[in-house]
Amino acid sequence: MKFVQLIEFQTSRIDDFNKLVDEWIKESEGWRAPTRSMQTKDRDRTNTYMQIVEFPSYEAAMKNSDRPETAAFAKRLAEVCDGPPTFRNLDVDREEEL
Repeated sequence: MKFVQLIEFQTSRIDDFNKLVDEWIKESEGWRAPTRSMQTKDRDRTNTYMQIVEFPSYEAAMKNSDRPETAAFAKRLAEVCDGPPTFRNLDVDREEEL
């Protein structure tokens, strides 16, 4: 079953954040667990963003979370954020291509 993680975060340094994401995409090639990612910007709250990250399964996501490279990446992202992120862990019950 697919698994999706929603990560809400605030940053006034989105360009720095995105640079780190771009670097991680290159660094993680060959072992990266997420299969899809989408970043959104909240229209109603300044400097508030949501990452939507898809994994093949909950187990794959947890295995990814246990990697030291993932912890190092999360630490680098936290340095450019204005506070700690909020996570939502969601099993995908239904999916439609519209």
